[in-house]
Amino acid sequence: MSEKTERKLEDIVEADVQLNNRQTQLLAIGGSIGTALFVSIGNGLAAGGPGSLLIAYTFYALVIACINNCIAEMTVLQPVSGGFIRLAGKWVDDALGFMVGWNFFFYEALMIPFEITAINLVLNYWRDDIPVAAVCAACIALYTAINFLAVRAYGEAEFWLSTGKIILIFTLIFFTFVTMVGGNPRHDAYGFRYWSQPSAFAEYRHTGAAGRFEGFLAALWSAAFTIVGPEYISMSAAEAQRPRIVVKAAFKTIYWRFILFFILGATCVGTVIPWNDPTLQSILNGKSSAAGAAASPYVIAMANLGVEGLPHLVNALLITSIFSAGNTLTYCATRSLYGLALEGRAPKVLTKTRRGVPVYAFAVVICFPFLSFLQLSNNSSRVLSLLVSLITAGALIDFLVMCITYLNFYYACKAQGLDRRTLPYVGYFQPYCAWIGAVTMTLVLLFYGYTAFAPWSVQKFFENYTMQLVAPILYFGWKLFKRTRILRPKELDLVWEAPVVDAYEAGFTEPMPGFWEEMLQLVGHRRKRARSEGEE
Repeated sequence: MSEKTERKLEDIVEADVQLNNRQTQLLAIGGSIGTALFVSIGNGLAAGGPGSLLIAYTFYALVIACINNCIAEMTVLQPVSGGFIRLAGKWVDDALGFMVGWNFFFYEALMIPFEITAINLVLNYWRDDIPVAAVCAACIALYTAINFLAVRAYGEAEFWLSTGKIILIFTLIFFTFVTMVGGNPRHDAYGFRYWSQPSAFAEYRHTGAAGRFEGFLAALWSAAFTIVGPEYISMSAAEAQRPRIVVKAAFKTIYWRFILFFILGATCVGTVIPWNDPTLQSILNGKSSAAGAAASPYVIAMANLGVEGLPHLVNALLITSIFSAGNTLTYCATRSLYGLALEGRAPKVLTKTRRGVPVYAFAVVICFPFLSFLQLSNNSSRVLSLLVSLITAGALIDFLVMCITYLNFYYACKAQGLDRRTLPYVGYFQPYCAWIGAVTMTLVLLFYGYTAFAPWSVQKFFENYTMQLVAPILYFGWKLFKRTRILRPKELDLVWEAPVVDAYEAGFTEPMPGFWEEMLQLVGHRRKRARSEGEE
């Protein structure tokens, strides 16, 4: 083993890497499931109808599964700090890493105050006299405590928060099944009635076939900003206990997670409420003041059916879901800034760590949640909403960069004679998955804001296309400043950090317990501790 490899291995061991199997997989769930799946998905239903919603969510989930296939292969081979950001800079162009790194950082960091704002809106479901400033301060304090501690503490906190999301999802699925077969106060076995009454496909903006197609597009845009996940696993890979095993397992669960959460979720939403429900339509058209849980199609359906009590449970679990999303955003924004600093794309001081936590990078990130205090003023609150709208396309740009990176990696393997079957994880149907992802993301980035052109709206244009304009400026600006160039396949360093990871993995002699085994161990440990405390 070389001296350089030994030094890097020592850094890994000293970093207190503690994300185990169950924590890594629940972190992926925590990052991939946000309020959009429970609340704003209603706009996709109102615009497109249940048929369009299901087709759109199924199609887009398949596209993200293709992208997951790409980033999984690269990340399991090179589970580096900064994830896909550093992969893009190392295997395509340093300017691409600079662009996607800052794009991802600002997207994550600016979404944190937005999630805190969402928590206040959800709390208003119960009462509207809760001090907004107190909620903001409490969220910032909790995010600081959780993220500033060792990685183990963050992983454990996110494990339990994400568990709340899973409980919420299964609660809503169970609610859908029970009520559709007649288990509701009105004893109305409505089944799939709303797929034919009023119709499976809604007309949006126009009538006829054109209107139904625009309805599908609206549902597709809803899916594009709801279905995420692979990027969060990539960002946490470097802090997994045994990345060759843990990260691989986390990426594999993405596929069934998409089916269970997003595709089945879209089916449930289209089943419990008709797309022409007056409340849904007023929210879509901006004529309703409903927000938070009150805007959820599930809660609206519960009110329509006369179901009492359950909306309060949904609201409570929705708070944990939103808080978990903000917690994950804080974590990923910190790691993205840290990854940028490691490659010289941000000040070097941000590489300082304490027990595996990039302390200075975290100090920068935790300043962003203070923007949530802007909601104390109505005008400032609009500024915050505008900022979030401006950076919304950032997630789509991240996925596009993942596909571009994989394509260069794939052709580098061919050019250098590396048999991909020898890699620790091999993505199927390549490079076609990468091409499907790249083409789809490009089309969505170009056309999802088409409504800004008919009629023309300057505000809508910049809300939808600001990041598409900023990204090339960041890319070419860094390229000119640093004189970078696009790497040819034969030039890629495919070895990179792999020997360090292999050496780290070789230090373990016992087999890695699986997700369910760790869950059973967790329950057994708690029972054992309870018995010992009782004996004392």
